[in-house]
Amino acid sequence: MSLIGKQIEEFSAQAYNAKTDEFVGVTHEDLKGNWSVVVFYPADFSFVCPTELQDVQNQYAKLQELGVNVYSVSTDTHFVHKAWHDHSDAISTLQYVMIGDPSQAITRNFDVLDETTGLAQRGTFIVDPDGVVQAAEINADGIGRDASTLVHKIKAAQYVRQNPGEVCPAKWEEGNDTLTPGLDLVGKI
Repeated sequence: MSLIGKQIEEFSAQAYNAKTDEFVGVTHEDLKGNWSVVVFYPADFSFVCPTELQDVQNQYAKLQELGVNVYSVSTDTHFVHKAWHDHSDAISTLQYVMIGDPSQAITRNFDVLDETTGLAQRGTFIVDPDGVVQAAEINADGIGRDASTLVHKIKAAQYVRQNPGEVCPAKWEEGNDTLTPGLDLVGKI
């Protein structure tokens, strides 16, 4: 079932804020008021996961410029996130919030729980300032994601939000032409 266009569900969790090196509480309300990216991954101390989270960190400055808060989520605890941050060269570079979801509630809310393993699937969600999911990507466990696509998707989502009635075509880049859907375009694209 798609979450696109739907409000995120309520949650409350403990997290490790890698930027401030402290444990913090995070709720669904923290994802409102700004754009947010929520990156689910299977487990700390694994193989593909650190490459993905480091890739998100490589885009972090650009995401911050766009006013985007970043949250990673796995079914590990916030304590395990801290230990991973302290012992992994890749994860030690992170500057965003790592949410622990040992109850699997958030992972279920976003419909990315692998019921067989009890772990999160590789899901990425873009949430607008109203708490509504605007984009989602879910990959099989062995397929790592490319965080550079997040910047393009967020720019497009922000443009569409600021310009009702316009849409961004494939491979849209900031400054390029958009489309205004209407009868005059039917069959002409």
